[in-house]
Amino acid sequence: MKTVVTVAGLVAAGFAGVRWLRVAQREHYVPRSVSRFAVRWWGRDPNWILAAQVLLCVLFSPAIPPLGASAAIGVAVGPFGLGLRGRTSKLAWTRRLRRLAAVWALLVLLLVAVGSVAGIVPFTSVLAAALAPLLMDAALFVTAPLERRMVRPFVDRAAARLEQVHPTVVAITGSYGKTSTKGYVAHLVEATRSVVATPASFNNRAGLARAVNEQLVPGTEVFVAEMGTYGKGEIAELCAWCRPQIAVITAIGPVHLERMGSEEAIAEAKAEILEGARVAVLNVDHPLLESLAARRADAGQRVVRCSATSIDADVAVVDDEVRSLGRLVGRLGESDAPPTNVACAVAVALELGVPEEVIAARLASLPTAPNRLSVTTASSGAVVVDDTYNANPAGAARALTVLACHSSPEAKRVVVTPGMVELGPRQHHENASFAAAAAAVASHLVVVGATNRSALLRGAAGGPAEVVVVGNRDQAVAWVREHLGEGDAVLYENDLPDHFP
Repeated sequence: MKTVVTVAGLVAAGFAGVRWLRVAQREHYVPRSVSRFAVRWWGRDPNWILAAQVLLCVLFSPAIPPLGASAAIGVAVGPFGLGLRGRTSKLAWTRRLRRLAAVWALLVLLLVAVGSVAGIVPFTSVLAAALAPLLMDAALFVTAPLERRMVRPFVDRAAARLEQVHPTVVAITGSYGKTSTKGYVAHLVEATRSVVATPASFNNRAGLARAVNEQLVPGTEVFVAEMGTYGKGEIAELCAWCRPQIAVITAIGPVHLERMGSEEAIAEAKAEILEGARVAVLNVDHPLLESLAARRADAGQRVVRCSATSIDADVAVVDDEVRSLGRLVGRLGESDAPPTNVACAVAVALELGVPEEVIAARLASLPTAPNRLSVTTASSGAVVVDDTYNANPAGAARALTVLACHSSPEAKRVVVTPGMVELGPRQHHENASFAAAAAAVASHLVVVGATNRSALLRGAAGGPAEVVVVGNRDQAVAWVREHLGEGDAVLYENDLPDHFP
């Protein structure tokens, strides 16, 4: 029986390892992320019942060996809903993932070896399976220094290329709006200067180095770099070798609040981008950025204040008008571009010497970043507003305005959403508030998945919208195709890969 339990434990550990490797990869190999998701999955109905059974079986397995086999079965099949292969977030066996898997397997075998020495190998094999998420996080901690060293040569090469090409570096960060603002800057500047912008969301150390090494060519005059962060010190490290002359902070919000603790901490981490920059471009509509602008100006840095509410800002986009120091530069027209993002981009273009008339001519054709408030018409005739890459309260509220603008009150207006994540203690409230706003605007609210279901249902309860609950995005899309036609409109607000419940 002991051999059976030992083998069952190791097999269960293998199944669990595949599941949690997928979570680690999707969460960008950040230590502690796997344990957070394990709590999220095992704490839900009916998984918590299975978790309790596994825990009890593991604890009593030394006295009753068959319970070890029962625990192994529970680990192998659970948590329910977190598949081995993945529907939207499949496992990619990259070199980094293979290294992580090898270290994790060594930790499992080390625990089993300890059990062998102590004469309790069946117990430790089952325990290793049950502790698979914790061991995965331990493996992430162990491999993190190695991964940093392996990226170092690429960073050094990127730093050397930046020195050689010597473009004006524009660095952009913010809780949201980074990618859109980056696209606007490139669009406004490319008529008069040679511009390279980092692709997609290549905004961490490895991605930024790759963008420089693969895309920065001799003759490039302006390099627009998006910079992201999950904590203090990360942007400072990027700026140590990719030094910005113009630094932009688009917004501060509760995105990644779960990781960073407070908006003040988020603002502090984002502010690292300003150190050493000649010009700071700040969206002062947020109080934290308004106070930061005052501090940076007092320290002697040139600060350009941007706003979507005050025409007294250095660059303002208010009521369709784009103004610089009070002068009318141009108009947005029918663009759905977020005004503060446009204001920041115009400020950068002006700092780079782009003539106002060129800026005015190009405002009407600002690009839309993929999956960020892009508007198309489906074959059924329904208008589709794709905002699946948005995950912040301010952007979600704006998306509802866009939905209303592209449909009539008599037609069906549908909001499809799994809600927003990583908002820490504010997550339930923010999702409930968004659902309440959506239920007031839409005829139907389609709630996807379980992650924010209770908050979204609570928020929508007081509104006139009909609420539909589906298990995943594929089911939501099928519902939309079945129920919407000519003249109707649907907003896909945020999307969560299936490593979320």
